[in-house]
Amino acid sequence: MPDFGFIIAIVTAALLIGLAVWGLNLFVWPSSGFMTGTLGITALLVLLDLGVFSASPERSLFFLNCTLYAEGFMIPLWLFCSLTFARKPGQWYLSGKFIRFALVFSFLVVLLPLWFPLTTFYYSPDFLNERVLFLTSTGFLYYVVIMFYLVLALIQFETTLTNASPQALSSIKFHLIALSLILAVQVFYYSQAILYRTINMGYGQLRAFMFLVAAMMMVYGNIKRDNDIKITISRQMALKSVVLFSVGIYLVVLGVMGEGLKYCSGNFSRSFGVSLAFLLGTGLLLLMLSDRVRREVKVVLHKNFYQNKHDYRTQWLLLTEKLSSPSWDDLLQSVLEIYTVTFGISGATLFLYEENRGAYLVSATYQMKMKNEIILPNNSLVQFMQEKGWVFFIRDQVKDVVEENRQLFDEHQISFIVPLPDTYRLEGFIVLGKMVKPDEAYIYEDFDLMKTFARQAVQAIRQQRLSRALLQTREEAAVGNVATFVMHDLKNQLTALSLISENAPRLITNPDFQKDLLLSLQGTVQKMQGLIGNLKTLDKQKLLYLEHADLLDILTECSVQLAGAHIIVSGEHEFVNVDRAEIQKVVMNLLVNAVEASAPGVPVNAEVGTMDEFAYLKVTDTGCGMSPQFVESELFVPFHSTKASGLGIGLFQCRQIIQAHNGKIEVETALGKGSIFTVWLPYKQELA
Repeated sequence: MPDFGFIIAIVTAALLIGLAVWGLNLFVWPSSGFMTGTLGITALLVLLDLGVFSASPERSLFFLNCTLYAEGFMIPLWLFCSLTFARKPGQWYLSGKFIRFALVFSFLVVLLPLWFPLTTFYYSPDFLNERVLFLTSTGFLYYVVIMFYLVLALIQFETTLTNASPQALSSIKFHLIALSLILAVQVFYYSQAILYRTINMGYGQLRAFMFLVAAMMMVYGNIKRDNDIKITISRQMALKSVVLFSVGIYLVVLGVMGEGLKYCSGNFSRSFGVSLAFLLGTGLLLLMLSDRVRREVKVVLHKNFYQNKHDYRTQWLLLTEKLSSPSWDDLLQSVLEIYTVTFGISGATLFLYEENRGAYLVSATYQMKMKNEIILPNNSLVQFMQEKGWVFFIRDQVKDVVEENRQLFDEHQISFIVPLPDTYRLEGFIVLGKMVKPDEAYIYEDFDLMKTFARQAVQAIRQQRLSRALLQTREEAAVGNVATFVMHDLKNQLTALSLISENAPRLITNPDFQKDLLLSLQGTVQKMQGLIGNLKTLDKQKLLYLEHADLLDILTECSVQLAGAHIIVSGEHEFVNVDRAEIQKVVMNLLVNAVEASAPGVPVNAEVGTMDEFAYLKVTDTGCGMSPQFVESELFVPFHSTKASGLGIGLFQCRQIIQAHNGKIEVETALGKGSIFTVWLPYKQELA
């Protein structure tokens, strides 16, 4: 080995040994012990590579034997290190039966170099001139097993990295990257051996240099490390590791299969190998997507990896997200979905109590065919859940419940029925169908979580029901308000007709009255037709149709419709851009109010004029007037009126219309002295 390579190897080994000793004081047991052992065995491999190149041919064989032993011991050390590094103490033991089996088997791998001589693993016809070792079949399988364990350790480190919080990641990232780098270099080194069935000792220099880089990263990481960091591995990562492990097994099988097909010849063997690879991949994909297999994996992980069966933090976040569904149907579907996913059920149905039917009816289904089933409150199943408050489990075989509902249970393969509690009676219940894993053991954790979900679900369902009822009430109130406005407009038209009918017997022979009578009737008919047209577009936003209109003409037309009333119209022709029909409503309302507030025969004055940039329409009466308190707090408030038969929306409607025209309405009044209402409209109102 060149001098430069010799120096790198010595420095790397020294650094790794120093880190191993440093780690005993820096890390917590058992992480410290396995970290020290891993770094020590890595330093030993570097020194053994140096010995192979530096020693005599006879001594080189000794170093090769030692390298073989060191590679065997490396396997359990790396696996233990990956399972304990930065994790909470004891979690490595909760890694499941498979990992524990792999750990036990790793010690058997250590014994292989002790049982078989060096020549069983590899041979080299001209090792002195060409530092290459050729693998035998035993050596090939030995290094396949080593590769398997190295990849398994990499997966464990990746799991730790993914589950680390930002604070933990900041503390351990240099160590994890360094350890992963060492493993990656080892994977490359042994993958070359498997691929070409040879071990190129020349790669020892590359391995030593990369180990040196990793060692320096760990030195820097030791300086920055926070000793209080402990990481817990989530269930999702455990499932992900199973998937990664399955893919790894698939790749190993492909490699072994390729090795076997190498001894076959012809296009048929090649086609057969490719077809088999695709078939294996398809089969693996089908297994990974199978509900039954996924449930089996989850049960095994929860049973062997963790103290609690459910990850309550994840389940709570999922439940909160599902119950935030904005619509009624989505909420019910989400409730059923979370039950099926969490408890491994193929389908679910939600029953809710319907007041008008006096029974529990199907409100939603999820992958379950239940549509028209009706369950009465006196059913023994309902009585059982209401009295006990328990989740009904079909395996409990409650005799009277099962006998009464046997057909329902058998037809839909029901496994659980979860009550939705209420103060006086059940709000409803959730029927869970066939279990994905029929032999799964359900314990108190499952039943408690089912009831917790139910309590949260029933609150969300009540809230949605109240929201829907409130929305319906608001819609009904809106319809009532619209009807009130229509009634008010009809009342104004009726007032005009009443004045005509009252004065007709006395003035019917008067030609002027006859002319006003016809005009008033025509105007009233047009107004009522307009009201009917507006009722057809209640769900559409009211738009103003602006036109160049004469305020004095509008005032005159409205006064004519009130034939028989004593209204004095005065002023100039002032033109503004307004919605003529809407302004007519305002003028008619002000005139009717003034006439009704005045004594019979007392005139009402109406005037049109201008001031500054505004045109105004002023209506003056000498009636009863209003108090300042009423004007301040109630005058323009809907449904407040001083008149016994008034609806209290006329002036509110007037102000809404005038404000829509960018104008304003003012009032001057005093009790016993009458009132003056002035409408101000801008000249520069744009045409629509």
